[in-house]
Amino acid sequence: MSVVEEIKQRVDIVDLVSQYVTLKRAGHNYMAPCPFHAERTPSFHVSPARQSWHCFGACGTGGDIFSFIMKKEEVEFRDALRILAERAGVELDQRRDPQEDARRARLFEVNETAAAFFHAQLLDAGATAAESAREYIAGRHLAAKSVEQFQLGYAPNSWQALTDHLASRGVSNAEIVAAGLAIEGDRGVHDRFRHRLMFPIRDERGRVAGFGGRLLPGEALGAVEHPAKYVNTPQTPIFDKGAILYALDLARDAIRSEGRAVIVEGYMDAIAAHEHGFGNVVASMGTALTERQVMVLKHHTRNLVLALDADAAGAEGMLRGGDVLDTALEHENVPVPDWRGIVRMQEKLAADIRVLVMPGGQDPDDVIRNQPELWVELVNGARPFLDFQFDAVASKHDLDVPRERSAVSSELLPLVAAIPDRVLQSHYLQRLARLAQVDESTLRLEVRQPARARTGPAVAAEASAPRRQQTPRDRPEEFCLALLFRYPVARAGG
Repeated sequence: MSVVEEIKQRVDIVDLVSQYVTLKRAGHNYMAPCPFHAERTPSFHVSPARQSWHCFGACGTGGDIFSFIMKKEEVEFRDALRILAERAGVELDQRRDPQEDARRARLFEVNETAAAFFHAQLLDAGATAAESAREYIAGRHLAAKSVEQFQLGYAPNSWQALTDHLASRGVSNAEIVAAGLAIEGDRGVHDRFRHRLMFPIRDERGRVAGFGGRLLPGEALGAVEHPAKYVNTPQTPIFDKGAILYALDLARDAIRSEGRAVIVEGYMDAIAAHEHGFGNVVASMGTALTERQVMVLKHHTRNLVLALDADAAGAEGMLRGGDVLDTALEHENVPVPDWRGIVRMQEKLAADIRVLVMPGGQDPDDVIRNQPELWVELVNGARPFLDFQFDAVASKHDLDVPRERSAVSSELLPLVAAIPDRVLQSHYLQRLARLAQVDESTLRLEVRQPARARTGPAVAAEASAPRRQQTPRDRPEEFCLALLFRYPVARAGG
């Protein structure tokens, strides 16, 4: 029996599809709104007997469990095979390019050697150049155990310190450049990181994939007038900053056991959290959470708390993060009765997304170190993301100006309209009505019969265009009646 056949025997298509949409029995089969396009009338059929699916709507396609995962997760067959193999508990015989595997393994090895070098520089009491890094760590009240656990280090203020060290270990210049640790320029190959506090960035398996380097007091060699506060390893075969979450290798077990992940922005925020026993915290390494980071995280939990910094950039990052989460996480279709009592299916995000609002402009690092009990309260009391969106959108507009209130309503109403829970939707409609200073009935009418978006020029063009005289053919009911009167034989035929 092939691996594909074994997986098909172990994974039932009804159970698999039910993870993405709500199926309803229809005779021997199951039906649901298609998970691949928006529709009101269910056209997606699943056959337990054939272990197949088919969309009779806009998609017009179908297949088995493999094609379903490929289409839903937007992956190739080999990735769908891996996903389903993990679900079925089937081990795969990995057939990868051995040369590429060896190259990647070598880069990980080079990074591990570099991490050990940076760490040794930091801990060497005789290295006076590293004193600024040690003073910075002391000023941030980092415990020695955290320095060891996260293998923090110091990049010497030298053009060749790391390059020479790696060369002495048999690493070629080409490998050092390929790992992103050095730059090849007019002066030859020289160190990328100089006079910086170094944060090894590990992948989910704990391997050093890259580095983040924080600028320290004093002038680094070759520094520009306004050097970047943080410098990261560039894109390499093993490092993609947008696809890695800092400290996830340490946080995985805690995230699964607690059923929730807290996402902070910076390295120090994550280190402080782990130092004080909050092991379910990871860092996005920037204000903007990426879709690939969410794809990594969703294998561990769908309950996320965003705790970015309290400044304007943090708020904007939070809003962008919400859009990313809505895109990257799965949705489920739930039955919702409308105002006429007609049941329709509506998409709902299959996750709980909350926002932790930092008090008084403090960063997570500050609160965790100085008031750990407050951090617990903030995480447990994190607000639903829509509440944060209300405040964030309102803060960008002057609510004394009618046009600005209209803009707030236009931005928030689609979010409220998408809430499947009618009681919850009513709560937010009342809140939006107070915010926009309009009657709640007006907003409810917009939810039921949304107005078409029109631009000024388009409306003007439509008004100035000559109107064509309507004919009976433009009114189907009248046209049919006219035919029946014109041709009595049609009436006789029933």
